[in-house]
Amino acid sequence: MEQGTARERAADQPYAASGGVPFGDAAYGGAARVPEQARVTDRTPGPEQARGEHTHSEPPAPRVVRRHSVRGQILDALRTALVGGELVPGEVYSAPALGERFGVSATPVREAMQQLALEGAVEVVPNRGFRVTVRTPRELAELAAVRALIEVPVMLELARTVPVERWHELRPLAEATGAAAARGDRARYAEADRAFHRAVLSLAGNTQLVAVADDLHRRSQWPLTSAPVARHADLVADAAEHSALLDALIAQDLPVVRSLVREHFTGSEG
Repeated sequence: MEQGTARERAADQPYAASGGVPFGDAAYGGAARVPEQARVTDRTPGPEQARGEHTHSEPPAPRVVRRHSVRGQILDALRTALVGGELVPGEVYSAPALGERFGVSATPVREAMQQLALEGAVEVVPNRGFRVTVRTPRELAELAAVRALIEVPVMLELARTVPVERWHELRPLAEATGAAAARGDRARYAEADRAFHRAVLSLAGNTQLVAVADDLHRRSQWPLTSAPVARHADLVADAAEHSALLDALIAQDLPVVRSLVREHFTGSEG
């Protein structure tokens, strides 16, 4: 059982930070510590308050607390590592070992891993840690089929009803997927890909639909054992389909929309 040292307890608290916790060299080398920095600001008391006298002057300004979740940053970093293949399918990782790499205690790592277990990315191995799920081609095909059942009819309906200018507003999101694909940045591409699909589906005005589709989308992005990292050409081709889909939606070309969405799910990792 972990010892609740003062440093560990401090590492588990929310903290103020300007960026995410990296999963790469800095984190592995232990240089990236996660400090407690809950910044609190308040008004300085006047002389009446200092003497304990009652006053009817304006009340002190509310305190401002800026905090960021250690668990949330660890979760984001682990998701990036999964998509990028840094966490290998079939391998078992312990929370204390990963905590050492991140410079935090095992607690936020274990909490993040529990969330990933709910998402199907890892499975709990009693007394050892968490095994990265081995995603087979059949499982990915099943996920793609379910996504198509949900998203194809929604996009066809949106193609009939959404004003053209709304589709033009999504062009930067499609271009972001293309930029990430061109760099071969699979982790950033995965984020941009989900952002594009969420933006399209959100036009339906159904938050539950967006949440379910996004969960399926994320599950489909965990790597295969035989090919943990998508080929550069596959990413570029997949990204190009986003722009082509927008063109078809703007033109209200329903057959092309149907074809592109189905191909996007079944013929690539998008």
